[in-house]
Amino acid sequence: MKRVLSSALLMLLAGLAAAQATPPAAAVPVPTADGQYVVDPRSKLAWPRCVEGMAWNGRTCTGQPRLMTHGEALALASARFKAEGVAWRLPRLTELRRWAASEQGLALFPAAPLDWHWTSTSRIDSTQANPYNYNNITSGSGTQDRLGVQQGWAVHMGTGDARGDVGRRTPLMVRLVRPQF
Repeated sequence: MKRVLSSALLMLLAGLAAAQATPPAAAVPVPTADGQYVVDPRSKLAWPRCVEGMAWNGRTCTGQPRLMTHGEALALASARFKAEGVAWRLPRLTELRRWAASEQGLALFPAAPLDWHWTSTSRIDSTQANPYNYNNITSGSGTQDRLGVQQGWAVHMGTGDARGDVGRRTPLMVRLVRPQF
């Protein structure tokens, strides 16, 4: 009897451990019912399926991407906030890199241009021992030198590369994000 109870207890504990190891289905990014957005429960963001200038036709993005300078992209986010009351913004470098060069990103964002996209990241703290540690990324805090004000960070969606030396007057693709619904 004692051995049966021990076996049953071990099976119950193993089942609980397996259930905890399996991520909940809610943690998987999914398109909205109309397909216009991808809702990511991990970041709590809603991502438009198409970059600015392109439109969702029910299956893919169509049209031509609209290239914008960094200032134009920030102005667009601000105008949308004023018009809709929703906190639109440029994604941070780490948020955008999650989708770059990934099968999941290609599936969720069909026909997305695999080119450079603006981010809101303004600097990477290079005072750390490893200046290539992208965990040091900050957005808009601290001091910047004059060159840093003229340059911004962009992510190449085809390769996942990130650059912080892109002139802010350079026209690039833009994908704004908003808090999830």
